[in-house]
Amino acid sequence: MTELELDQTDCAILARLQRHGRLTNAELADAVNLSQSACHRRVARLEAAGIISGYVALLDARKLGRKTTVFVEITLAGQADEVLTAFEKAVSRVPEVLECHLMAGSADYLLKVVAEDAEDFARLHRRALASLPGVAQLQSSFSLKTVVSTTALPI
Repeated sequence: MTELELDQTDCAILARLQRHGRLTNAELADAVNLSQSACHRRVARLEAAGIISGYVALLDARKLGRKTTVFVEITLAGQADEVLTAFEKAVSRVPEVLECHLMAGSADYLLKVVAEDAEDFARLHRRALASLPGVAQLQSSFSLKTVVSTTALPI
């Protein structure tokens, strides 16, 4: 599939939806100066192209008791496809892992993990992270403060 050409109106729609995903079609159409039917068609086209991949509610981790964010660098014992695949499959089943990235550099993977506190993370480290398939080494860094956090991509 070729990339969809985005015009200024498409970009305005995407920018609005990234920041206010619960806008009604009427509100969105008004905000981007389109008729409701034209706006609906454009959003449907953006969804069909996979540019809009879904809609979610963003939750406040702190208000849900997950006040600690930890970034974990993981080095695996090997680089064979079966080792990587087994690790990726297992890490995707750990609910506290919000993100997992295959890396170039000194670590094989970088994880973003949430926990209630340091004690909760220690439990998670022992029971889940250290026992993931192929793990040879873990290096954890605790976030002291979130300076920037967004899900909005630059358009």
